[in-house]
Amino acid sequence: MTDRVIPLLDQRSVAAPRGLAATPTGLLGDQLGRPLRDLRISVTDRCNFRCSYCMPKEVFDKDHAYLPHADLLSFEEITRIARVFAAHGVRKIRLTGGEPLLRKNLEVLVAQLAALRTPEGEPLDLTLTTNGSLLARKARALREAGLQRVTVSLDGLDDVVFRRMNDVDFPVAEVLAGIDAAKAAGLGPIKVNMVVKRGTNEHEIIPMARHFRGTGIVLRFIEYMDVGATNGWRMDEVLPSAEVVRHIAQEWPLVPLEAAAPGETAQRWAYADGAGEVGVISSVTQAFCGDCNRARLSTEGKLYLCLFATQGHDLRALVRGGAADEELAGAIARIWEGRADRYSQLRGSLPADAGPGGRRVEMSYIGG
Repeated sequence: MTDRVIPLLDQRSVAAPRGLAATPTGLLGDQLGRPLRDLRISVTDRCNFRCSYCMPKEVFDKDHAYLPHADLLSFEEITRIARVFAAHGVRKIRLTGGEPLLRKNLEVLVAQLAALRTPEGEPLDLTLTTNGSLLARKARALREAGLQRVTVSLDGLDDVVFRRMNDVDFPVAEVLAGIDAAKAAGLGPIKVNMVVKRGTNEHEIIPMARHFRGTGIVLRFIEYMDVGATNGWRMDEVLPSAEVVRHIAQEWPLVPLEAAAPGETAQRWAYADGAGEVGVISSVTQAFCGDCNRARLSTEGKLYLCLFATQGHDLRALVRGGAADEELAGAIARIWEGRADRYSQLRGSLPADAGPGGRRVEMSYIGG
């Protein structure tokens, strides 16, 4: 039997445009008029979980070739790029991975990013997505460094189900302890994301909702997505968000809420009895490409314009090649202004590999 190998070169990129100086105005728009407001920064391609929908163990095994440390953007390089994005209109930065808390001394980067300001002098909304495994020991240092919020991935409360889904036998109790530590440290409001996979963990929907009701923690249910090329995605394993909402509403009546901000991915629902809210992220059955305002920066400096992209734009080459901030700003402007990505809206008419360029980038490489 031939081993499945996902080479690093599969995460292909194109050169970022050079020689295009620009002075950011904060009014950047793409081909569909969508502004640039959200930057998701992957700080590592490594993770200590092996969830089947993201980094399946048969692909990301002990022989998998991760990026060498020298290829990763330094904290100073990340901060410089983020500063230019803020000048272009970014208001929110989310640190992700892989598992971002595996990046050594991450609180140093958090402190650097927390010092950035918008053109109006306001701090950025600085948040982080984590599997929660290291959160109990890191939460206070991250908060003291300037992190504002965390989102924790948790796919069930049943320990047997959770250990099976993370595929490294990690206990759910330690993730729950991490959530408690984050709350105690003042990282909030906390969000908990549950990927729902039909036939695997849909029976955990109600226990999860019951556990987080009334706690001030916002639980969100995510449709199992066809990200990358290694998770064996099948449409029959997608549980539509509409069914999730129906399940919960049968237990506790729900009232729809307005989106908290333009470009928000989740549809929000409040418990009618005032016990908080839940959200659903329906990227498969109800595409939200129309107002997507997110860009993604990979751990070694490739800029991706869509979670389902097949290639990124190499910003690291500009940064390490001596480009001034004005040239970096010009490259980012040209890239975003040429953006027309709307994969989720077109999913039904596209081939499995999503058109020219071949295999899509892995979620573990650019974050969710």
